[in-house]
Amino acid sequence: MKRIMHYLKYVGLLTLIIVLFAFTKKRNEERTINKVRIEFIEEQNPYINENTVNKLLIQNSDGVTSVGKETLVLNIVEKELDAHRMIENSDVYLTVSGELKVKIKQRTPIARINATTPFYVDATGEMMPLSKNHAAHVPMIYNVSEREVKEIYPLLIKIQEDDFLKKHIVSVTKNQEGAYEMGLRVYTFTIVLGKIELLDNKIDNFKAFYQKALKDKTLNAYKKVSLQFDNQVVCTKK
Repeated sequence: MKRIMHYLKYVGLLTLIIVLFAFTKKRNEERTINKVRIEFIEEQNPYINENTVNKLLIQNSDGVTSVGKETLVLNIVEKELDAHRMIENSDVYLTVSGELKVKIKQRTPIARINATTPFYVDATGEMMPLSKNHAAHVPMIYNVSEREVKEIYPLLIKIQEDDFLKKHIVSVTKNQEGAYEMGLRVYTFTIVLGKIELLDNKIDNFKAFYQKALKDKTLNAYKKVSLQFDNQVVCTKK
């Protein structure tokens, strides 16, 4: 008899757990998202704003806050956001309280191409449209087409990652001979880089020249500084 009672208690407890689970699951499915919180990770300038992200979330529906928690497919939402050309990646998740949290990492522009329709090149070497919210303070690139972005990218990322170059270089131009030239923020002479090859060697040579000329106070005396020749810096005076 005791064994039967013990068995009945076990069955009753199991039945209660199943009923409570089913009830909770049904209530959770019926509950709608009550709030959306958007967070931009890392300190970046606002190339895309919360309103734009909200519009992406609302696309072709009455809004994510009217969608049931189980109806909203998070990976589809992430794919929609990641498809935007200002967004590098996103992370979307739901809290137990019904809040939808969206974390956005924007793409990072490292140069602006002065084409018929101007565009940025981002840190991964991909093209990125200009933003209506913020203009990036990056080097201007002239006489370079979309198909030449891959060619110039190693120089652009070098400028972005080198503190000295990032401070001084404001423009890159491809001249009629196909050689690349760089313009400086302060001084008026042009740096003739030539082809985008042996960049580390060329930049090291330029830094050594710059430091010596700065010490000698002769930087304003030059019109061109060429780095095209092996282990040489050839200067043309004004």
